[in-house]
Amino acid sequence: MTTIRTYILRASVVGLMLFLFGCASYNDRITPYYKNISTGNYKEAEIELDKNSLIQKPRNKLLFLMEKGRISHLLGEYENSNRYFNEADQMLEIGMTGVMDATVGVLVNPMTQRYKGEDFEKFMIHYYKALNYLYLHNTDEAVVEARRISLQTQEQGDKFNNKDKRYSQDAFSLTLQGMIYESNNDVNNAFISYRNAVEIYQKSPEQTYYGTKMPLGLEKDVIRTAYLNGFTSEAVQFENAFGIQYKPEKAPEGGELIFFWENGLAPVKVQEDLFFTLTRGDGGNLFFSNAAGGLLIPFIYTGDRDKLNIKAVESLRAAFPKYVSKPSYYSSAVIKSAQGDLILEKTEDINVLAYRTLQQRTLKEMGKILSRLAVKKIAEYALRESAKSDNQKNNTLLEGLGYGMQLYSLLSEKADTRNWQSLPSNISYARIPLKTGENEINITLKNAEGAEETKTIKVNGTGRIQFYNYSTLR
Repeated sequence: MTTIRTYILRASVVGLMLFLFGCASYNDRITPYYKNISTGNYKEAEIELDKNSLIQKPRNKLLFLMEKGRISHLLGEYENSNRYFNEADQMLEIGMTGVMDATVGVLVNPMTQRYKGEDFEKFMIHYYKALNYLYLHNTDEAVVEARRISLQTQEQGDKFNNKDKRYSQDAFSLTLQGMIYESNNDVNNAFISYRNAVEIYQKSPEQTYYGTKMPLGLEKDVIRTAYLNGFTSEAVQFENAFGIQYKPEKAPEGGELIFFWENGLAPVKVQEDLFFTLTRGDGGNLFFSNAAGGLLIPFIYTGDRDKLNIKAVESLRAAFPKYVSKPSYYSSAVIKSAQGDLILEKTEDINVLAYRTLQQRTLKEMGKILSRLAVKKIAEYALRESAKSDNQKNNTLLEGLGYGMQLYSLLSEKADTRNWQSLPSNISYARIPLKTGENEINITLKNAEGAEETKTIKVNGTGRIQFYNYSTLR
């Protein structure tokens, strides 16, 4: 018996060391990659990504493909980028949930399951794929990607039964869809896309969608394309709604540049530990309550609740993911061109999206995690109770199993802290009129201290709509 207890003590010390190491978040484990991204060392970042053992694991394949697609895009390797993004797309279409995967999540923790992607991450795949195709001068494939945004939107709507309070549509993606259609001279579908984006904003009392107010550029685009299609009554309705008097302007001879500014980096997930107790409420219903008493979460239990001894679950430590963000280095930007200064308008706030979409599913995920932990506690308690009443030989064995199970619960409890971390914190844009031939465009960036930096790009005006995305991932 002494030997078993000595073994258990030693195992506990080793287990504690493993536990402390296991508390490292996903972000901690890929820090070299993340740091190289933020400093603009994209080639070094790719090397770090390729040699990282954690992201190479099969359960993290979707993450690996999204990060590879992103870093290839940043390196200007657009064909390679879409090769990775297309594979990620195929994984999502086939489906990421299986019986074995679900079982592993219940027995161990969500971190051991296959990463399935955040809903906003799936929309961002289409954004980068479309840009890649446009840069490769493959307009037809870019249009196909634009159509797939509608399919993604429908899938999200079906998932949440079109509940307005859930993230089921992405206004930025629909705006991008309109831009792509317009670049292909399809003003009818462009108008429909712009109108759909506008309607998402209009559903909010403040016309704000996940941290983003309706851009003035979108207001003008929906009115302009309505008139181009001869939809005068709808154009007038939007004019009245926005307080805009539309004045037709001659199209720029050199066309337009739609400039996207991708600023900062998306927030990262860390682990947060909370403590709960199991209590019996009215009618015998069981609930988990936290120390502050502000949370009451139902216990998902398929056994006989009346026979359940709640002493088996006196206290639970549950690990949950939460987002942590850092301020972006640059606070604002202005486009300076021959036609004058243009303010970049925010069109997507991934920082806000990440926080709010996680918040929307928090209670549901808490219920799953707490129920999983409670089942482990019940099994552990049953072994200990059996050890008290059994013979000496079995008593020692059962006691050892009980301690082993307790140690296993400690080691296996871990929050899922994975996310696509090379995404920007937010995206802003401006439509820049071009002259025929070479155009010099300056983007002046300002940081929190007021210091300014200027980046110059040259664009050849061809009479068509062109796209350009510029990243400051600091």
